[in-house]
Amino acid sequence: MFDFHYFTPTKVIFGKNTELQTAALIREFGGKKVLIHYGGGSVIRSGLLKRVTDNLEEAGIDYVTLGGAVPNPRLGLVYEGIELCKKEGVDFLLAVGGGSAIDSAKAIGYGVANEGDVWDFYDYKRKVTGCLPLGVILTIAATGSEMSNSSVITKEDGLIKRGCSSDFGRPRFAIMNPELTMTLPDYQTACGCTDIMMHTMERYFTNGGNMEITDAIAEGLLRIVMKNAEILVKDPKNYDARAEVMWAGSLSHNGLTGCGSDGGDWMTHKLEHELGGLYDVAHGAGLAAVWGSWARYVCDSCLPRFKRFAVHVMGVEEKGSDKEIALKGIEALEDFFRRIKMPTNLRELGVTTSEEDMKTMAHKCAAGLGGSGGSAKVLHEEDMLAIYKASL
Repeated sequence: MFDFHYFTPTKVIFGKNTELQTAALIREFGGKKVLIHYGGGSVIRSGLLKRVTDNLEEAGIDYVTLGGAVPNPRLGLVYEGIELCKKEGVDFLLAVGGGSAIDSAKAIGYGVANEGDVWDFYDYKRKVTGCLPLGVILTIAATGSEMSNSSVITKEDGLIKRGCSSDFGRPRFAIMNPELTMTLPDYQTACGCTDIMMHTMERYFTNGGNMEITDAIAEGLLRIVMKNAEILVKDPKNYDARAEVMWAGSLSHNGLTGCGSDGGDWMTHKLEHELGGLYDVAHGAGLAAVWGSWARYVCDSCLPRFKRFAVHVMGVEEKGSDKEIALKGIEALEDFFRRIKMPTNLRELGVTTSEEDMKTMAHKCAAGLGGSGGSAKVLHEEDMLAIYKASL
């Protein structure tokens, strides 16, 4: 077990109609002029955006809006948001949507509160020293960005996808109404469940420390997400299943499931970031497509953890060698992905890649890590390339 710091300052308001508390929360945290940042037309079509703006108007809170956040959110829109905030005197950000809108809002907040080019923080050239205060109305259970310190942005020039983690970017509040996720397409729901699981698994498969209580929390979270993901395949309007998944999404990425470890491995995410940057695939689907190949590649170097996962999470019987049990666990998770219609390789993801593109992705991935990364097994550029090839 390693020493750890656990910091989760976000106030959570969970349940039906909680979006109607938006104005009171913004006022509680000192907001007077708000930028409402959202994605596409779904928040408009559902009436959510109007309910929120009506709520602000009734409370006498001024606001401006900026839509257009897309999956794999773009740096160009971040720049636009920074300029809008400066022009309008915005002092509070409200992200309405999923991880894309939240991550984009965090980047806007960094850009307003810090001098220079905001991309420097994502390119690891400087560290964040502040952020405009941010609140969230969550509409997609997936990234956990509503309680995390993470933000991932794609730079259009070179299709470079990078993350920035800073406690300054943790939202002041997160409004979570599971009913707001009921209009999601089945594919996006499955992608979200996959991302939630990966946030936990990236912290679980490590050679650097563990705690029994943290392991038990992580394993329980994974089992519950899997159970409810399959319920939602058959019954997308099931409120209780939506609620379980939504809360799991927050707990999976607020640091709880990594307490006592070395911080996790994160190589599946790093490999997927290059896929997402180059091919603009849905994040959760990209993670599912590369995870099995990553797992088999690193399994021997982290065998006790893979065996424990197989037994405690996937319900594999302890028969055979540790390696046989571990491989059955990997296969069982891939079977689960197929049941919720997630891909388990690049072909199923719909990506037809070339040797040259795989080399480019491996090189960019290694470069973004300073040459290597990983805890279950330290990976170098040649390892990353081998995993991409195995994912075909």
